[in-house]
Amino acid sequence: MGSLHVKVMSLNIRYDNPHDGSNSWPHRKTLVCDVLRENAPDFIGLQEALKHQLEDIIHALEGYDGYGRSRRAYTEDDEWSPLCYDSKRWWLDQRQRGTFWLSDTPDHEGSQSWGSSLPRIVTWARFIEKQTNEGIYVYNTHFDHRSSEARLQSAKLLIQRIQSRECQHEPFLLMGDLNAGENTPPLRYLKGNEHTMPLVDTFREKHPDERKAGTFGGWSGSKSGPKIDYILIDAHAQTTLHDAQIIYTSKDGRYPSDHFPITAELTFSG
Repeated sequence: MGSLHVKVMSLNIRYDNPHDGSNSWPHRKTLVCDVLRENAPDFIGLQEALKHQLEDIIHALEGYDGYGRSRRAYTEDDEWSPLCYDSKRWWLDQRQRGTFWLSDTPDHEGSQSWGSSLPRIVTWARFIEKQTNEGIYVYNTHFDHRSSEARLQSAKLLIQRIQSRECQHEPFLLMGDLNAGENTPPLRYLKGNEHTMPLVDTFREKHPDERKAGTFGGWSGSKSGPKIDYILIDAHAQTTLHDAQIIYTSKDGRYPSDHFPITAELTFSG
């Protein structure tokens, strides 16, 4: 492959919960869309998105499309972990895309295992750059918030699935809200040597000594919260990492979500 320059963003947008009061979706959806538009990523991984929230975003972002589904079986209701992409630049490979469940039966809709509190999913797709015909795989997920065993087993399943992708020579990105800190078993597994495909946290590659790297701000803007959102890449890939940031944008004291958006800009070269 040739070189492939991409910019990506991951954001848990907080589901549309009327009980959030002044932080409920109608009061902040414009800010969410403004932040996404200003950063102009090729790919956006959203977590906790309800269908109408995704529709609001796609409607507001000119030239973007979305792909995903609900984590529940046979319904569009409940949370999605969709992918949004710049459709001016990228084709969605209709043959290589899908959703799998983080469970012992990952192809069974709505399934859950390992003590997880809810069904959890991975939305993935292969995208093809229109100009060069170069491909890249993008995976987006939201790990369980209660079961530590579910988070560890989810990490193992994800590695298996990424390793079995059809076009092994093409790069991939994994992003999402993993509900796990940097030194917890799921992250140690993803970044470790228990398998042949260790991953790298793009933010830590760029900011190894940053102490205040919280990605869950809880509406307050605090940088000292837990770092639980990640954009991860193959440690063995030929990659130039240009930038990686946690975005702290706010307006009139309001933040886009209770999580901060995170970004990475990088070039894959083959």
